[in-house]
Amino acid sequence: MSERRGVLGVHAVLVVSSLVMVAPFAWQLITSLKTLSSATAVPPTILPEGRWDNYAKVFDLLPFGEQFLNTVLMAAGRVSGQVLFCSMAAYAFARLRFPGRNLLFGVFLSVLMVPPQLFVIPQYQIMSSLGWLNSLQAIIVPGLFSAFGVFLLRQFFLALPREIEEAARLDGAGPVRIYWSIMLPLARPGLVALGILTLLWAWNDLFWPLVVNTDPGKMTLSAGLAALQGQYQTDYPVLMAGSLLASLPVIAVFVFLQRQFIQGIAHTGSKG
Repeated sequence: MSERRGVLGVHAVLVVSSLVMVAPFAWQLITSLKTLSSATAVPPTILPEGRWDNYAKVFDLLPFGEQFLNTVLMAAGRVSGQVLFCSMAAYAFARLRFPGRNLLFGVFLSVLMVPPQLFVIPQYQIMSSLGWLNSLQAIIVPGLFSAFGVFLLRQFFLALPREIEEAARLDGAGPVRIYWSIMLPLARPGLVALGILTLLWAWNDLFWPLVVNTDPGKMTLSAGLAALQGQYQTDYPVLMAGSLLASLPVIAVFVFLQRQFIQGIAHTGSKG
């Protein structure tokens, strides 16, 4: 009896937690189908009004297609760079022996404790000196590598059994061959986890694209949606409609890859 109550309690907590997580998306959908007066009414109305034209207004007010393409290219570039460069560094820290390895890895970890805003001015100056302002390079290149990605994948590589690597060395494989042909395929769940986290970070990145881009045609979706907020009045139904459209691709990717994502996070740091 007590065990059954415990199971029911766990299910109740899960149901409540799910409702808390889903509630913002439900409210976003409801608001996107209202008029501005209904969205700002006090007390608020719950039932939507079927104003599907708010979604059409998003495409009228923004170059939504261009900004969506910019966001896809930025996210794809950052994900590819993070998976490649962070996995190379993580493999070196986890498997290769060289002088100062632990000290250098400690320096990498210390970067995680530095607020990212401190890097904005030097990065902006570098982008300006390269002539990359108002370009895709400016929003892609600074996100190609991260200390967090190195840390995450290093823990995953440490969890892989060394016997596989030793057997490959006996067959004459070098470090590059072992990394590319053996370790990367085995680390696929970790790579997927890093890829999804990087995708979410890139897709939601607002501050940096606003800093380096002023041309609406070069902006990402997050920066474009921020431009819909007026100084004195904001059309919240249109803003919610645009935000919902912008979030759908990321939700679809996560739903499609959620099993591998959970597997990658669960295996990170567990010694094999």
